[in-house]
Amino acid sequence: MATMARVGARRGPAAFPSSNSSSSSRGRRRPRGRFLWGVENDKRRAVLAVRARSQEEEQEEERARLELELFNDAIISSSTLGDGTDGATASWSGLPRNPRPDPRVMALWRGAHAVCFDIDCTVAKDDSLDALAAFLGKGDEVRQWTNRAMDGGVDLETALEERMRLIDPTPAQVADFLRAHPAGQRLNPGIRRLVRALQQRGVAVYLISGGFRELALPVARELGVAPDCVFANRMLFTADDETGLPTRFAGFDAREPTCRRGGKPEVIESLRALHPYENVVMVGDGITDLEAATEGAADCFVGYGGTVLRPEIAQRADWLVYSFDELFSELARHRVAFVGSGAWACAAAKLAGENSRRSDLFEDQVAMWVYEEEVEGRPLAELINERKENVKYLPGVPLEGVRCTSSLAEAVEGATAIVVCAPHEFVHGIMNQLQGRVASDAIAISLTKGMRIRPEGPQLISELVRRKLGVDCSVLMGANIASEIGAGQLSEGTIGYKVLSNALVFKQLFQTDAFNITMVPDVEGAEMCGTLKNVVALAAGFSDGLGMGSNTKAAIIRQGLAEMRRLSKKMFPCVRDETFLESCGVADLVASCYGGGKRRGAPGLAP
Repeated sequence: MATMARVGARRGPAAFPSSNSSSSSRGRRRPRGRFLWGVENDKRRAVLAVRARSQEEEQEEERARLELELFNDAIISSSTLGDGTDGATASWSGLPRNPRPDPRVMALWRGAHAVCFDIDCTVAKDDSLDALAAFLGKGDEVRQWTNRAMDGGVDLETALEERMRLIDPTPAQVADFLRAHPAGQRLNPGIRRLVRALQQRGVAVYLISGGFRELALPVARELGVAPDCVFANRMLFTADDETGLPTRFAGFDAREPTCRRGGKPEVIESLRALHPYENVVMVGDGITDLEAATEGAADCFVGYGGTVLRPEIAQRADWLVYSFDELFSELARHRVAFVGSGAWACAAAKLAGENSRRSDLFEDQVAMWVYEEEVEGRPLAELINERKENVKYLPGVPLEGVRCTSSLAEAVEGATAIVVCAPHEFVHGIMNQLQGRVASDAIAISLTKGMRIRPEGPQLISELVRRKLGVDCSVLMGANIASEIGAGQLSEGTIGYKVLSNALVFKQLFQTDAFNITMVPDVEGAEMCGTLKNVVALAAGFSDGLGMGSNTKAAIIRQGLAEMRRLSKKMFPCVRDETFLESCGVADLVASCYGGGKRRGAPGLAP
């Protein structure tokens, strides 16, 4: 685990890196004069060896000096940026800007499992204690202690004690302050959207503050962060002897780690002990936030300069930003590709296209591979792109946000979320063509119902995809009659998964108000349901062809479901019984036995 002190040392105090400046020269000024070495001899006076510096080194030093002056001139105080200005569009002259972070830092940000935000002057436009002090008419004195603590000039616990001694709030005054300064009005621009986007991606979001929980919880509520994900100090009050109500400030709980230096790293270490987080990112504006990375608790430190920019933070942050929009724009977004273009594929693509345009988790356009065939004398892919519907397999259902191509390689190029929805008998050949063309970090889901039959035994489509492409593959099964889903009728589906985070991505891709999705950690069980239900549906169709009634069909469905379960568990002992009560099980079976294509074709085959 790399520490940020090492990474930050590569940056230096200014954000104007020179291509010919060495990493060791950044972050400090070179001494003027010549470099001298003395060799002393007892019998002779010292002989000085002088190494002359080149003109290039002189120019480099002058450049470093000028950049440092520009940097110092550009330090922005909270009085300048704390007025709600959105840092994303800031163009202050002389403002130091780090270059785009190196790939390692970007990978940590995009692959973060948890992101910890400081609150004061980061999530919020102000320091909550400073704001409370100003509300009580003690702002100037308290702000001096705040700046000394954040710049590392005084011990954090001492500063906190002095600030609270000066403020000396009562519970009523704290409540009055919160009413007069609603948390929603104190948030920095873009933080709501960023937190929501992180949560959509399954990233854990924590608020870790050197302020007080009483002031932090309203901010957490505004952001949708649970109280148990908030770490801050706690105020202590003494109770009135007569009323028993808390009336006077009596200090703060010294057991909270956030009240002292090193507290934020301690909190993050405790979180990592409870959760298997591989990548943790700390975002903040002060020296205590930087500590979280330099002491090894967090893997990356993002310095936020949108409210106040501190020299130490600007010099040592792995990534210096002035707006949360900068962080939001660099979040990973899935590029979705459909392999297949039949009726069910198009119905699912309709859902995916609509959700992709509404969610920042996905790129706006969905790619779809269309088997090369002609309809009305023209290529089908060309017709779909022109008319925004599959005129052959699912006419009348709009496909907005879907771009079709007859090139399989073009469809999956750069894709990170692959949806396999082709007839099961063709999937093996398609996967052979895709080998080596799919990104190693891609995820896949199979909508194909059926299995591959081979001499050595049957193979589930999800297993085939995993083996051929080397990626995790979930499945989406259920009562999914394409025309009804395309028409927006109420329907359900079940995602069977092995990796929960991947299943959550596909749930967001497909779920709508009219298409509800449940998830089960049972890929084999869900896929076996989708594979075997058509056998039972044929029997139901034979029953209709023979003129049998509802009792007979009900018996077929019940017995068929029981046999599906027994065979599935015989082939895959890990299959769960409860999976057969999901949409992928009994619901899909009932829908197929009454309205599925296999049932409709079976009556004509009955003797």
